[in-house]
Amino acid sequence: MAVSLREYRARIKSTESMKKITRAMELIAASRIIKAQQRAQQAAPYARELTRAVSALATYSDADHPLTTEPENPTKAAILVITSDRGLAGAYSSSVLKEGERLAERLREEGKQITTFIAGRKGEAYFRFRNRPVRESWTGFSDQPQYDNAREIGKALIDAFVDEGDEGVDEVHIVYTRFRSMLVQEPHSVRMLPLEVVEGEEKPPEDEVLPLYEFEPSADEVLDALLPKYVQSRIFYALLQASASELAARQKAMKSATDNAEELIKKFTRIANQARQAGITQEISEIVGGVNALADAQAGSE
Repeated sequence: MAVSLREYRARIKSTESMKKITRAMELIAASRIIKAQQRAQQAAPYARELTRAVSALATYSDADHPLTTEPENPTKAAILVITSDRGLAGAYSSSVLKEGERLAERLREEGKQITTFIAGRKGEAYFRFRNRPVRESWTGFSDQPQYDNAREIGKALIDAFVDEGDEGVDEVHIVYTRFRSMLVQEPHSVRMLPLEVVEGEEKPPEDEVLPLYEFEPSADEVLDALLPKYVQSRIFYALLQASASELAARQKAMKSATDNAEELIKKFTRIANQARQAGITQEISEIVGGVNALADAQAGSE
């Protein structure tokens, strides 16, 4: 019984240590998520105005651009899946990976070959474990993405799209997690290339009149400068949304882990107390039995 009591005390101690860790991670995620939300909100106006400019450019110019040209028979598609670099975020990474698998399956049913791009160590490990090819991957910035990261990713995706060789693709899709609230984060997929006005918070209202633009020096050169920035801004906005979603999921998972640790500590404490009481009761019974046996022996000798 004493050995069992020591085991329970050791479990209580280890659970208390884990509780301190999960509680600290919960507080860290809670402190970072406010900044992540603010960054996503601050990026929204720029993305919205850039979308308005692209919409006007697509509406009022007849220029053809590689990023806006719809191929007649698309046979290759690229998918960028944005996951996290670290775990302990519940089902965050697994949910977006499942959404990516569903998108890939739908594209395969349309007869398209899939090329995969990954952002985040979790997605990289997922495909490496299954021996699936990945064209390119980026890691180390999932919780605090910078615009330079989006620029690098956007350049790789645009290069793959405009490549007319065997390594080129006809479509580019992105899969990420949209931040709705602290309790709701949903995986989302959208086609990025060929360029189209993406439905979402940045899309101008249907009844809004787009401004008229004069293109200098020409519509083609404006497209050359504007469309890559549009793609990069969309990727950056997706990275910010994914960052806020990751921190919210981590905070929720760590709070759940902390609550479970508290319940385990209560359970082990109750069992340890019962074991201690049982041990004391057994020792008292043994002492009383020994005293009674000694008394009976003395009475028999008399």
